[in-house]
Amino acid sequence: MLEIKSIFSSDGVLASNFPEFRERPQQLEMAEVIADTIANRQVLVAEAGTGTGKTLAYLIPALLAGGKVIISTGTKTLQDQLFYRDIPTARKAINIPVTVALLKGRNNYICHYHLERCLQDSRMSFDSREEAAYLPIIERFANNSASGDKSELNLVPEHAAIWQQVTSTRESCLGSECPSYKKCFVMEARKQALLAEIVVVNHHLFFADVMLRDEGLSELLPACNTVIFDEAHQLPDTASLFFGESISTAQLLDLIRDTLAESIRSAADFTELPAALAKLEKSVRDLRLAVTGENTRLSWQAVQNNSEFQTALRRLIDQQISALKLLENQAERSEGLENCRQRAAQHLYLLERWCNDAEMHDHIRWLEVFHHALQLNATPLSIAEIFKRQMMSTPRAWIFTSATLSIKSDFSHYNHEMGLSEVRTATWDSPFDFSEQALLYVPSGLPEPNHPNYIDQVVQAALPVLHASQGRAFILCTSLRSMQRVYELLSSIESLPFPLFLQGQGSRSHLLERFRATDNAILIGSQSFWEGVDIRGEALSLVIIDKLPFASPDDPVLSARIEKINQEGRNAFMEYQLPHAIIQLKQGAGRLIRGETDRGVLMICDPRLIAKTYGKKIWQSLPPMKRTRNLQDVVQFFHAIETKEQLSGT
Repeated sequence: MLEIKSIFSSDGVLASNFPEFRERPQQLEMAEVIADTIANRQVLVAEAGTGTGKTLAYLIPALLAGGKVIISTGTKTLQDQLFYRDIPTARKAINIPVTVALLKGRNNYICHYHLERCLQDSRMSFDSREEAAYLPIIERFANNSASGDKSELNLVPEHAAIWQQVTSTRESCLGSECPSYKKCFVMEARKQALLAEIVVVNHHLFFADVMLRDEGLSELLPACNTVIFDEAHQLPDTASLFFGESISTAQLLDLIRDTLAESIRSAADFTELPAALAKLEKSVRDLRLAVTGENTRLSWQAVQNNSEFQTALRRLIDQQISALKLLENQAERSEGLENCRQRAAQHLYLLERWCNDAEMHDHIRWLEVFHHALQLNATPLSIAEIFKRQMMSTPRAWIFTSATLSIKSDFSHYNHEMGLSEVRTATWDSPFDFSEQALLYVPSGLPEPNHPNYIDQVVQAALPVLHASQGRAFILCTSLRSMQRVYELLSSIESLPFPLFLQGQGSRSHLLERFRATDNAILIGSQSFWEGVDIRGEALSLVIIDKLPFASPDDPVLSARIEKINQEGRNAFMEYQLPHAIIQLKQGAGRLIRGETDRGVLMICDPRLIAKTYGKKIWQSLPPMKRTRNLQDVVQFFHAIETKEQLSGT
């Protein structure tokens, strides 16, 4: 068998199969540590700086080790990249014929049952003619596809509304009672995953299954030797989402719609049920109307004394009980009605549990208010113990890796949050020469971020830097409001010679394609562009961050966790808020230097980076760039880049 050292050498099999491969001591060392972790079934938390090549550093040991391996990534895009590009190339390079499967959540696969119901439903309405035209396209695809994976159907946009009608959810799936069970795409994907040695999933799928036993992984995990989490910095938020509970008015309305359709089909003579569903629908809509505002989060305390909300919630529960009793009388008439009965019972359980103070004592109750919907959430105060129990169920290797897990090589914050004790930790710095390739600029004279004109002054400070860089910039904002204000201010400058792209003007991938294709663009974004974006070369030479990314203290989950930490006599700011902000900032800063020849400026506008005592801890956690507060240094830096580009072009 090939040795890891020879595989990663400059004349090894990887060099001959990956044109961009470069021998890196960090990558080899990381691969050797991961191989040892797998062999000894240990737990490893590993931070690998940009350019280390961490994907191959964990893939090669995983392929060589044998046994069953689950690799969980941050997004479906990264899943596809691993499955279709990275794993096949690595497998070919080391010539090991392992079997690989790609497993996604059930809502990524067309459901034959729901598709057939849509085709037969003469009452079905569409938002547009375009939406209506998608249905026959999906039907043809379902009849000819081996996988049923909607990402393979490029003719229908990923976020088209029709997908909600032709895919299933955990609630709406009929399981083995489904008439199309034998040809189910979800079941086929699970079967392939059971047979494969390497299974590629994403974090949402992993935790949905761990908690709900729904996505097929519950059958995979017992036989699994190794679990590898890439982009592991996302796990605390993802785990909190799935270790909690939620019920939304949208789910309730979906159930009402499905129950009505099933009752017309299977129990048309039972007129009491449609009448009860109409009352239930009114109570659902009344609950949404009982809370003002939209696109906001509210704590349980914020609605505790809202008599209109409390009355509407009680009425909704009463109507849900009435509808459930009627469903119980009719459920045996069809698989579809029985499924609706089970969903109604689960919804009632979640509604009643959310109202129960005793059962929710270790959870944070909060509401998320959307334009047309309201969601009731219960999030654990801590996920550490829950996740620890999942890990201890069976001995296996667990590997957590990302470019941003530590604070100055200290992993204690991450390990505490995830419930990881007595684990192996390791850090590999980026092989890039940041002291030569990058400059950190913190402008002078800006007010504190809570100043009413702060964003206006940030834009004024950014303008000469944008001109010096000739555009080619990301402006990363910490809120959608700031993002919109930056865009308004820059758009109002008629003489600005740079094309402006704003998050929301198209899909993220579409905006990035346009940005790459434009010589001097400025892309203004918020959360979506802080991580998972890889722009190499001259197209991105400047990253501007409006302020340090501290989460809003108004967030009900954050405020509850802060209160708990402070009540225990600890310092929530230093233990929780600051580490979170540093990890987020490292992600944003990581967009700048993506290759050995990249050069650029990181401009952090927040004066707290210099003025506050904790500022030093923040910038010391960033890559080792030269630092300046002098605009002229920035201009000279870009002038040197321009001169170098001109010389290389002659």
